[in-house]
Amino acid sequence: MERLWLLINAPAHSKERIAASGRIDLGINLHENEFRIYDPAKPERSKRFSGAVVSGTHSGPFVIDPRELVSVIGVRFRPGCAFPFLGTAASELADAHVDLEALWGTSAIELRERLCTAKTPGERFNLLEKALVAHLFRPLERHYAVRFALDTFGRANSGLAIRDVARDAGLSQRRFIQLFAREVGMSPKLFCRVRRFRQALETMRRTAVPNWGRVAVDCGYYDQSHLIHDFRFFSNLSPTEFVRQRSDCVMQNHATLVG
Repeated sequence: MERLWLLINAPAHSKERIAASGRIDLGINLHENEFRIYDPAKPERSKRFSGAVVSGTHSGPFVIDPRELVSVIGVRFRPGCAFPFLGTAASELADAHVDLEALWGTSAIELRERLCTAKTPGERFNLLEKALVAHLFRPLERHYAVRFALDTFGRANSGLAIRDVARDAGLSQRRFIQLFAREVGMSPKLFCRVRRFRQALETMRRTAVPNWGRVAVDCGYYDQSHLIHDFRFFSNLSPTEFVRQRSDCVMQNHATLVG
């Protein structure tokens, strides 16, 4: 897991656009038994889900309203690490939100009820950890090729082509892509683009007025136009718009919705 997190009586503010992260998230609403996910193109439109929902890897943004998420507990999984707990391929959840009950059955409902009645944050985290362990459908160990690829991609600006990573892992390119998508939830090429985008987000967080040309070079983009293209693809915002609208949320890929 990348992190367990808990919001209790979080301050309410306007809707947030959540950009692609390359991660799978599990969220459980302790305030009401519902999540609403809004269309970034038409934020007045929403889809309703139960109070326990899994957010798969996304290639584009979606919108939430923090005013509806006053108290929420959740898990952010490291890339490839949600797969053992899902009971289905991570690729089946790509660009989707799914009720946890569809994956875990009625135990998802029971978990939310216990979390709602728990008295302390420690008790809630303990309940959530036990539930995850109880729903290990597969060994935690990732396929060696996926583990090797994630380690390789994790090195800053590794520059290796996907076919070279597949070859070094001892697999055909087609088989490697299938395995990677099954466990991570997106193709290796798309994952590398999201990772580079996240690196740019982290770089820009360290300065009030980013030098976009320098950010592009440091994060491995060919030029500033490619950086702008990826920002629009993954967040529907330009880099400048994202900086202006970025949220105070601990998650780096959140931006406050304007208009």
